[in-house]
Amino acid sequence: MKRAAVIVGLVALASPSSAFAHATLEHTGPGFRQRVETGPAKVWLNFDQAVKALPSSIEVYSSRGEVVSRPARDGKNPTYVVAPLPRNVPTDAYTVRWHVISGDGHVISGVYTFGVRMAAPPPTEAYGATGPTRTEDVVRWLYFLSLALVVGGIGFRLVVARGPLPPRAERRFYAITGIGAIATLNVGILGFVLRAEDALQLPFGRLLYGDLSPIAGGTRFGQAFIAMTLGFAAVTALLFLSWLTDRTVFLWPALALGLAFVSGLSLSGHSAADAGSSWKSELADWVHLSAACLWIGGLVQLALVVLPLAPDARRRAFLRFSTLATVLVALIIAAGTYLSILRLPQLRDLWASGYGHVLLIKLSLVSVALAWGGVHRLVAVPQVARGGDGLFARLPRSVLGESLAGMAVLLVAAVLVDSKPPPQTDVSRKASTLATKTFVSRRTPILRTEAGPWYQPASALRSSPANSRSSWRR
Repeated sequence: MKRAAVIVGLVALASPSSAFAHATLEHTGPGFRQRVETGPAKVWLNFDQAVKALPSSIEVYSSRGEVVSRPARDGKNPTYVVAPLPRNVPTDAYTVRWHVISGDGHVISGVYTFGVRMAAPPPTEAYGATGPTRTEDVVRWLYFLSLALVVGGIGFRLVVARGPLPPRAERRFYAITGIGAIATLNVGILGFVLRAEDALQLPFGRLLYGDLSPIAGGTRFGQAFIAMTLGFAAVTALLFLSWLTDRTVFLWPALALGLAFVSGLSLSGHSAADAGSSWKSELADWVHLSAACLWIGGLVQLALVVLPLAPDARRRAFLRFSTLATVLVALIIAAGTYLSILRLPQLRDLWASGYGHVLLIKLSLVSVALAWGGVHRLVAVPQVARGGDGLFARLPRSVLGESLAGMAVLLVAAVLVDSKPPPQTDVSRKASTLATKTFVSRRTPILRTEAGPWYQPASALRSSPANSRSSWRR
């Protein structure tokens, strides 16, 4: 466990949110492939954490492809979802297709079968799902990157590059940070729409005219999205006011708001779903994310804004940022180690699961970023402190390279947050093998069972969910 904690703590570097705690289906009623002699009054699902049900969250199909269930609803216990069935359910084999929103904001789904007075066939593998959509991965990456540009950029200006800057450097600062602020708003909205498309199982075009209130107001993710959008709109306004008046005093409330509303990801994501220690994991996740934003955003500012300045100014800024980066990296490692101890079930999951494979790729990129930063800290800083100016000719390109390595880590993190992690408990592991195979796709596949040859495309099924999707953001 300690070895796992150290590995994942390092892997957590520069990652704003790592997916560890998706809800897992643990029990069903009727059970997986269970034969019952009396028609059940309802179908219920029990998860290992609280979930949010939509009316179409459970749909029970007969062997002829007809929906026999009534709209689903939340159970009395927040970990349960229930769909009533009509009286006197006839003899048949039934397929249950379900999709819910887990406490961390991700959409998960699956399929299983049961039989009434007859044997239940196994559900065949869903086919037609092609894996994670590249659009969602890119959107998540752009969102993480935009947060780093705006929060890290403002923090760098106030802490490292404090004081007056030459006009050209000032323009570069506002240009880079402004792009990050505007991108945060626009990419955040796009990510919300993609999440709603996944949860409501509606085409993108219909979402423009559909009711998004079940997602916006009925889930932690939606509430956090609204708060973060309003918060970063205020950050953007303060940034514009600072540029317009040429007064950096407006950047202090902008930084405070940015760091505060970054917590929306922690309060609505995986840390909010951690049982038993939610507030601790939420705090650790916020520290982890905030430090990563300040580090990567600061690297970009250092490479593009400060290093082209006069020797004295860039020397002071470089030494200040080196000290700040050391503190930030220490915070990232400490918070990531705590979260890894809390969430990583077994060390062998690193190489025994698809999630672990992505994690290992991320580890290799983090190692590159750490090695790059170590060279700057151990080699460049002493030379700069002694007054050597010859190094500055190569330093901008080197710091930009470290920034790109950090951005590459963010890209892998964007894929990682959409990957299904291994369940934490033995019960969840057994349950996950009983449920249908996990895919990561918003495309609803064609399904069939051996009970009846119904091969209906997704468009022929009312609100039929994709087969186990965990979507846009942590």
